[in-house]
Amino acid sequence: MRQQGRLSEWNDARGFGFVQPNGGGDRCFVHIRAFAARDRRPALNDVITYDVQRDGQGRLNAVNVRFALQRDGLRAGTTTKGNGGPDRLPRRTIALLFLSGVAAASFAGYCPPWIVVAYLGLSALTFLFYWHDKSAAQHDRRRTPESTLQAMALLGGWPGALLAQAVLRHKNRKASFQTTFWVAVVVNIVAMAWIAGGGLSIAG
Repeated sequence: MRQQGRLSEWNDARGFGFVQPNGGGDRCFVHIRAFAARDRRPALNDVITYDVQRDGQGRLNAVNVRFALQRDGLRAGTTTKGNGGPDRLPRRTIALLFLSGVAAASFAGYCPPWIVVAYLGLSALTFLFYWHDKSAAQHDRRRTPESTLQAMALLGGWPGALLAQAVLRHKNRKASFQTTFWVAVVVNIVAMAWIAGGGLSIAG
């Protein structure tokens, strides 16, 4: 009989955890490869449906796992509450307007050209980091640490991170990640405004 339960433990870096069945009973081990569709990563407290099998050592394993709100049509591109619906934040617009503004400020002489080059280069590199992490998540490979992605944003790659979050739909739903990310964005903008305004000078 198919069961429904909640992910009571989940190690996203290693791709496994445990599901506690609704109504009580023995918990089951669940691996990322047991999910029937891999449109998003599982998260702690997700509600899932699953079948139960015993491995060679008699341990309970969840197989044929689906998110509780998932339907067959989800694979065709429909959205449900389970995967968060559309992202309403205009991430691409914010990123492109900022990069255009920095380029215009540099052309007008309000900031040095190296700032434009730094933002463009770091943004491109950060996008690649996001793409690699997205691919790793989908194929059970070693993930890029979130601290690395946040550090890239803090150094100036956050416009590229915004583009990646919009285009790849990666890391744009995790609340704790987004909170830290936007703090990094604000800190970077303040620091770069100070540098461009002459707060950092090199004596000749």
